[in-house]
Amino acid sequence: MMMETVLSRSVRLICAGGVALGMQAAYAQEAPMQKVEVTGSRIPTANIEGTSPVTVLGAKDIKTDGVRNVESLLNNLPQVFADQGGNVVNGSTGTATVNLRGLGAERTLVLVNGKRMPMGSPSNVAADLNQIPAPLIKRVEVLTGGAGAVYGSDAVSGVVNFIMNDRFEGVQLEANIGGFNHSQKGGSVAKLVETRGATNPSQFKLPGDKGFDGKSKDASLLVGSNFADNKGNATLFFSYKNEDALLQADRDFSACTVSSNATGFACGGSGTNATGRIASLESAGISKGKILTIADANGTARPFNNALDQYNFGPINHYQRPSERYGFNGTVHYDVNDKIRLYSDFSFHDDRTVAQIAPGGMFDGVAVLRNDNPFLSQSIKDQLGITPTTTTEVSILRRNVEGGGRQSEYRNSSYRELFGVKGEVGGWNYDIYGQSAKVIYSQSESNYFSSTRVQRALDVVNVNGVATCRSVVDGSDPACVPYNVYKLGAITPAMLAYLQIPGMRKGSTEQQIQGATIASDLGDYGIKVPGHSSGVGVSFGAEHRKEKLELMTDAATQAGDLSGSGGPTGGVVGQYSVKDVFGEMRIPLIENKPFADKLEANASYRHSSYSTGNKANTFGVGLDWAPLKEVRFRGSYQKAVRAPNLIELYTPQGNNLFDMDADPCAGDTPSASLAACQRTGVTAAQYGNIQDSPAGQYNYLQGGNTNLKPETAKSKTFGVVLTPMRNLSVTIDYFDIQVEDTIDIIDPATSLSKCLATGDARFCSLIKRDRTGSLWLFDDAKITGTQQNIGSTGTTGIDVGANYVQRIGAYGSVGFNFAGTYLRKLETEEIKGEGVYDCVGYYGPNKCEQPNPKWRHKIRANWNTPWNVDLAVTWRHIDKVQLQNLSSNPLLSGASNPVDRELGQRDYMDLSASYNITKKISLSGGINNVFDRDPPLTSQLATGQGNGNTYPSVYDALGRRLFMTMTAKF
Repeated sequence: MMMETVLSRSVRLICAGGVALGMQAAYAQEAPMQKVEVTGSRIPTANIEGTSPVTVLGAKDIKTDGVRNVESLLNNLPQVFADQGGNVVNGSTGTATVNLRGLGAERTLVLVNGKRMPMGSPSNVAADLNQIPAPLIKRVEVLTGGAGAVYGSDAVSGVVNFIMNDRFEGVQLEANIGGFNHSQKGGSVAKLVETRGATNPSQFKLPGDKGFDGKSKDASLLVGSNFADNKGNATLFFSYKNEDALLQADRDFSACTVSSNATGFACGGSGTNATGRIASLESAGISKGKILTIADANGTARPFNNALDQYNFGPINHYQRPSERYGFNGTVHYDVNDKIRLYSDFSFHDDRTVAQIAPGGMFDGVAVLRNDNPFLSQSIKDQLGITPTTTTEVSILRRNVEGGGRQSEYRNSSYRELFGVKGEVGGWNYDIYGQSAKVIYSQSESNYFSSTRVQRALDVVNVNGVATCRSVVDGSDPACVPYNVYKLGAITPAMLAYLQIPGMRKGSTEQQIQGATIASDLGDYGIKVPGHSSGVGVSFGAEHRKEKLELMTDAATQAGDLSGSGGPTGGVVGQYSVKDVFGEMRIPLIENKPFADKLEANASYRHSSYSTGNKANTFGVGLDWAPLKEVRFRGSYQKAVRAPNLIELYTPQGNNLFDMDADPCAGDTPSASLAACQRTGVTAAQYGNIQDSPAGQYNYLQGGNTNLKPETAKSKTFGVVLTPMRNLSVTIDYFDIQVEDTIDIIDPATSLSKCLATGDARFCSLIKRDRTGSLWLFDDAKITGTQQNIGSTGTTGIDVGANYVQRIGAYGSVGFNFAGTYLRKLETEEIKGEGVYDCVGYYGPNKCEQPNPKWRHKIRANWNTPWNVDLAVTWRHIDKVQLQNLSSNPLLSGASNPVDRELGQRDYMDLSASYNITKKISLSGGINNVFDRDPPLTSQLATGQGNGNTYPSVYDALGRRLFMTMTAKF
């Protein structure tokens, strides 16, 4: 009997009530089943229950959820933490990823029909979920807990396996449209915007109610047919998807970027503003400490007012990135005979998206101002003490509002081919396969200033009363156009044409896999435990995998010449290969005995040899014990590994930016003592004269490390499955995952605080200040933060699930499904021996990052009526979280403002319905976030995940969502 990978009938019953968390037992007896592979094991079995809990999400659940982004679909599960997606803008990679248990997307393995997906892009190696077309998904199986021995590296926190519809007969057309309906609530942030708009209407505007914005449209065609007297099947799938842009300006709670103080929120922003921020770098004399801005077209200067003059950079940022995507999937199989099946799978996707953030400009301009500079007004000269015999060195920050928002356009195109033969020989199932995958990536950046040209354009000399670049006079850059930031309205197209330069990155990832597995029930050979009807199941295999990554950047990007882009990005070229041998064993021990209706053990092992010189052994053991048919206990212990990826190994060193509230050694009255600051490189003359970063961003030196060793993880699960009646199942599962030798960087802010507090050379040696004493103004200022095996991380908690289905006579049937996760610990030891902190119940801008609620759940009730109508209501709950600064742990604790201290709990109600108009045409639709609840707001956002004063990948930030789908089958 040929092995299948689909449990169509059983899984349809499992998913009838919604998301199924270990609900398989409730219907295991419904129908005879062929032996299949279940996520978490390669041994074909008629028992779809495993020792590790598996969440099953069916095609009907996907339609009921109404989301067409795969990452958003997974984010609704309590076990999944938000990661890269369409709401990430500043820090976007243009991809979408899944993060199980909050341990990172790089520790989650993603499969398609049991085969590994390729690296997502040269800038983010985690698998790109944009390659998965939602309408083609038959079901999703999510195994949380280590599975490294079965699937190899990266399966540390678990596995997400997408089972696709690879066999179809007929023609199916599907079209979907969705969008947001939102009523502005007029809360505290809206009032701030309204107040500021009275005096600065160009930057502060209140949006009106939105009827239907942020629209998403997609259409697909599925065509399939059997051939060769039903020995074969070919299935083709074509898809198109388009999403509209939505700006932070479109919601009143994000129409200004908030800061906070003791009394509440304030409309904050950036010190790099629209009218310029001119700060003296002199440590003595009349200009010491002077910070000015330009007041009018005459060049009148006045003191820079932080509360009034900061730039409101939020409104122009995308809240939802625009995207356009094309996809094609083709599968074919042919049964040579009942023992041999040839199969092939090809997929392609092309995705384009744009991430827009606020205008760039000068973030690090430095100029020496002289009396004969034709651009300077007498007002500027007087306030800075510039005379015919004196000059002043200043830093100039100015927003390029004339040039528009900075845009990064990403394009990712993927190709994946799979060829194989599988079948059965003498009681042994076999699968021999080869897979080739490639992702082609490009990123173009526009509206960025050249830092080099900025310095030339600011270095102005007087030539017969005309402001002229010094580089024009000396011939080093005849094209230079002086930049007049000293008068409002003085910027010309010629100035922008000189200063603005494009940036370009392109590259690819490649994956080659060859593998073979064999598996059998040795009971056919008489190998079984005496008295047991089932034999010992075994599976063996070998796999060779090669990964290659290449990233190329243009000269400006490589030199870090794009002002406001985060620093230089050099090319990365690297590859490695790994040879794996692996095996599994399932041993049925006891059956049909008192207090042992079933007792079964399993074990798995894998040996991996990497071309980088690393070797790793992983293993897993599990036990499944059912003292009664209605009660089953299951447990597992796994050791998994994650080898360093190509970015972690080979990224060249270069500056990047990190966030920090303030440099303790900067300002007129530093918060750290002179002695402490001297440990970080501050001189006595600099102390009290260091200008702090107005944006709260500082330089750190990033880079890869070819000496990294693999992370190791140990995971334990223990659970009970209760089936007191055939239509009710309840599961409770405990999980414990601990990762050692984590690959990461030492947070530059941690290095600075450790050096200030202890003077430890391990940390102080990483800090280098520039000639002014700052950590941001010049490129030579930096804190080293290259990749290291530095610490550990781990999580523990409990998953709870329940599934109930009841027929109600002539009125059809009703179903109930519950899936919840209690998070007990989410601990990080950033540096070995330096203490552990726990982020459960907290969020924060650096260490805890996105919200980590103690409890999340999803409850769905549905009614399948006899009138061709199905109805469902879903309740999604996210517990409240507190700012990490409120923790008693000294690694987290700190000052806080009341308004940031808590992100309140959120409860969302969703409604959906489907109607079979005819046997061939159906219509479905729904409303998510029925009550249009606004998200909780904060000024303390983690870079990347935070956007628009909240966490839009965690909360329903954009309002009530309406969706409708029409499906026609022929």
